[in-house]
Amino acid sequence: MKAGKKAEVAAMAESIKTAVNAYYAEYSAYPSNSSGKTDATFLSLMTTTNTNGGNYRGIAFLEVPPKFTNSTGIVTPKGFYKGTTQSNFFILMDTGNLGYVLPKTLSATLTTTNVPNTVAVWVIDRDTNTKAVGTFK
Repeated sequence: MKAGKKAEVAAMAESIKTAVNAYYAEYSAYPSNSSGKTDATFLSLMTTTNTNGGNYRGIAFLEVPPKFTNSTGIVTPKGFYKGTTQSNFFILMDTGNLGYVLPKTLSATLTTTNVPNTVAVWVIDRDTNTKAVGTFK
C-alpha cells in the first residue's frame, strides 16, 4: 500500500513538472510562484482557463484529480501521511537559466546541494523526513 501511494504521489509530481514545462514552452517563462509550493494560486493558474497571473491565453496545462486538491492547492491525497495530514508539493523552477535548482532555498528541504533540473517537484517522504518523493531524489 505504501509503495502504491508513493508511486501515485511521484506520478502527480511528474505531471506538475510536465505542466510547468508546457507553460514554459508556451510563454518562454515559468509561471509565477512566490510560495515555492503548489498553492491555490498556482493551482488556478495551471488548471483553469483563468487568464490572470500570466496565463493570458487561458490554457489549462494540468488536470488534477479531486483527491489531489483542497482549499490550499495541489496536495498529497488523504492517507499518504498518517492521519488526515496533507501537504502541498514543493516546487522550484530554474528562473535564472542556471541549469539547476537549489532546494535549500525552501524550508523543509532534503538536500543543500544543487539539483540538475530546470523544474523540481516533491513532497517529504511519509516514512522519513530525509527523503523526497517526486522528480528528484
